[in-house]
Amino acid sequence: MELTNIATVREILSRHGFSFSKGLGQNFIINPGICPEIAENGNAQPGWGILEIGTGIGVLTKELALRADKVSAVEIDTRLLPVLEETLAGFDNIKIYNEDVMKADLRGIIERDFAGLHAAVCANLPYYITSPVLMLLLESRLPIESITVMVQKEAAQRLCAKVGTRDAGAITVGVNYYGTARQLFGVSRGSFMPAPNVDSAVIRIDINKEPRLAPDEEEFFFRVVKAGFSQRRKTVANALSSLLGADKEKVYQVLRELGLPETSRIEALDMQQLTELSAGLMKLMK
Repeated sequence: MELTNIATVREILSRHGFSFSKGLGQNFIINPGICPEIAENGNAQPGWGILEIGTGIGVLTKELALRADKVSAVEIDTRLLPVLEETLAGFDNIKIYNEDVMKADLRGIIERDFAGLHAAVCANLPYYITSPVLMLLLESRLPIESITVMVQKEAAQRLCAKVGTRDAGAITVGVNYYGTARQLFGVSRGSFMPAPNVDSAVIRIDINKEPRLAPDEEEFFFRVVKAGFSQRRKTVANALSSLLGADKEKVYQVLRELGLPETSRIEALDMQQLTELSAGLMKLMK
């Protein structure tokens, strides 16, 4: 069954009475070259278990299952379950969870289904939940080694931007804190049915094996990052004094110690400077 053939897809969906949900951001892949490449880049191989988020009609699920030992997929849309029973028939290494990924016990799924295996995440993420899902995966410190996802092109550029450049934001810092992100390849809007209004790109995040900071330092670091980037056009001193309650003179003191001007803005600081700024402020604010 060719799941990227438009006529086949329409026939299957029609037979099951399925209609696309804008609210769930459903755009199914019809370019036959995309999913094999995602699977190849996403650690789908012997000895690995892959967690997929959102199955569509199973195009990527199938490619993952052909390569990895096990695939566990979380799909919120109950209407797709009978479709998947048909499109994934014959595979005995796929398990579908009809749940909301933001509420599902992802750690439990991984530890239970992938015992003895390396684990990774692969997904074609709906645009509207890209950031929440990525931060959930990273902040939960799941036992996974990589996250390979297709996202909106502009989101890919932000996620993979270098910290300290104009394209970077708070989520860029978050991704860089937990791992290393790189953009793999672009995907045109014509690769989907229905076609979205924007192009996409596939990125991969390789997860750090060890935390960068101790728990209390980490919590304070992200408070600094969120406060700074929520008012990124203000100077670091102004943003942190108004939202973090930091004494402006103390912020100036830390900036001077780092050799940075008092007029520095958060978006201009690289990862090391942000970490050192947070550490310096934490000491002075105790």
